[in-house]
Amino acid sequence: MFQSIKIYKGENLNYNALARDLASYGYVRCDGISEPGDFSMRGGIIDIFPPTFDGPVRIELAGNQVESIKSFSIASSEPLEEHAMVIILPKLGLYPRKKRLKKEILGEKAPLGSFIDLRVNDYVVHVDHGIGIFKGFEKIKFKGEDKDHIVMEYSDGDKLYVPIEEMHLIQRYVGFDKRPPKIYKLGGKAWNKTKERARKGVYSMVFELLEMNAMRSKLDGYAFLKDTDWQEEFEKRFSYKETPDQARSVKEVKSDMESKRPMDRLLCGDVGYGKTEVALRAAFKAVMDNKQMAMLVPTTLLAEQHFITFKNRMKDFPVRTEFICRFRTKGQISSILKDVESGAVDILIGTHAILRKDIKFKDLGLVIIDEEQRFGVKDKERLKKIRLLVDVLTLTATPIPRTLYMSLMSIKDMSIIETPPQDRLPVEVFVAEYHDVLVKKAISMEKKRNGQVFFVHNRIEGIDKIAAKISTLVPSARVSIAHGRMRPKELENVMKEFIEGNIDVLVCTVIIESGIDIPNANTLIVNRADMFGLADLYQLKGRVGRFRNKAYAYFLVPKGRDVSSESKRRLEAIERYKELGSGFKIAMEDLEIRGAGNLLGHQQHGYITEVGFDLYCRMIRDVAATFST
Repeated sequence: MFQSIKIYKGENLNYNALARDLASYGYVRCDGISEPGDFSMRGGIIDIFPPTFDGPVRIELAGNQVESIKSFSIASSEPLEEHAMVIILPKLGLYPRKKRLKKEILGEKAPLGSFIDLRVNDYVVHVDHGIGIFKGFEKIKFKGEDKDHIVMEYSDGDKLYVPIEEMHLIQRYVGFDKRPPKIYKLGGKAWNKTKERARKGVYSMVFELLEMNAMRSKLDGYAFLKDTDWQEEFEKRFSYKETPDQARSVKEVKSDMESKRPMDRLLCGDVGYGKTEVALRAAFKAVMDNKQMAMLVPTTLLAEQHFITFKNRMKDFPVRTEFICRFRTKGQISSILKDVESGAVDILIGTHAILRKDIKFKDLGLVIIDEEQRFGVKDKERLKKIRLLVDVLTLTATPIPRTLYMSLMSIKDMSIIETPPQDRLPVEVFVAEYHDVLVKKAISMEKKRNGQVFFVHNRIEGIDKIAAKISTLVPSARVSIAHGRMRPKELENVMKEFIEGNIDVLVCTVIIESGIDIPNANTLIVNRADMFGLADLYQLKGRVGRFRNKAYAYFLVPKGRDVSSESKRRLEAIERYKELGSGFKIAMEDLEIRGAGNLLGHQQHGYITEVGFDLYCRMIRDVAATFST
């Protein structure tokens, strides 16, 4: 049995005994908590920051009774989520550090966070018995002693009582399918068959990854030279102080590039956390070694955005950057491609057109892919071949769940940027019914500080009427429209005008969802927010607040109209997780599941749905371990 303090909502709590126990567990009493291992007690409010949690919890008392248990934000003190119970482990832990870390990585103990977030009637997975329904906690007398048990209900109303010491065998069920999962029968054979089927699917996926790694290891790729003086000068010109995660990611990428084994690294970072700077440094390193670099992006707008960024950052160096997409004429593209073939172009940025077989590089050394999951099947097949020929760096802003990251780290090269840039402020999020007064106020506030506004209306039909309405509400605002059906030149001109600050409000579709950086645009209004998925809402939120100004995001739903429970859940999540980096902290919400799906591929979705996400990750660890022995 491990040492722990268990606190349940609705039960009585001995205030002084808790203070003594926390101190004996290595916790430090403070006036206000700021880091893991701190706790504070102020009358009926107790704050504790367990090292095993992403953030602190607040316990509120009514007399001696626990009235509520909530996780909360240190920055704003706002409550994030309510819990039925909390388990506090010793700060120093039961194991020596090395042994404890090994246990965590090998999955002998499941992360407590996913268990503590359980609510009554949530679906849960027991490793040995399958998917059931969490029904709460009960004290059961065992050998003359009352012991806490987790209660799970299975088909036919059968109940399983799991001792709290065996909580590591249970995980909250998370899958891709919106439909309720199959509830298993206690003692039946179906669960073992399901697990075996999923294990075989995991085996084939891990085998494919390792086979690709083995093929790359046998290839005699190009080993880039160590950094030049120009590389050092280029990196010094970065306008911001690099974060520790950025510095580590740059180091990992350069180490891969300097190896003869072709690089295939995934760089994962929350929206606006500095992935582009890592890509810029890798691209510059390639060019300094007389190699060409190609950057593949999912949208024409993003191609132009990256082109501007790369060109501006490298303007004082002998580096030629070009881009091809539908904004360019046939004549321009033909001329650029001739220069690519001759080696006159060092960096080529573009959409999937770059993958055409007729495009020839003189000496391609590095390919950077932005959001690979947004490309089609044929494009992905072509990219598989490219991975065996040159160094490849893939960027994604869709967070990868930490449990999956830990499971894959031995078979997939990944760099994670989790820390926000200095001086970045979290976006202020509002979920509300649509009111003209609210829209007018939001736009007027942004105009007062000479800022700009994104107004997202994701239906091209009727977008003109919305723009006209905004012009009526705020007559002084310069309003324009942007959507994917506009003529390329027209769309390019509108975006250029917006970037240059000649447009106050851009009424647009989700065309702006990926990667558009407008430092002066710091208010986002999303109309019919109930029609978007959580990942889409999160990506849209990332269009504002990317620099040092305070940003605001308004997610609006129709006035007086019923919103589905699923939409409510998504909107509650986007409002609840407003902290910087929250993409990595949304506890198994849609966003992380999408991240898992993007990384693993759709063929693995079914297995995750059948056994649940945590058990699936455990299977990856187990299978990977068999290959390493």
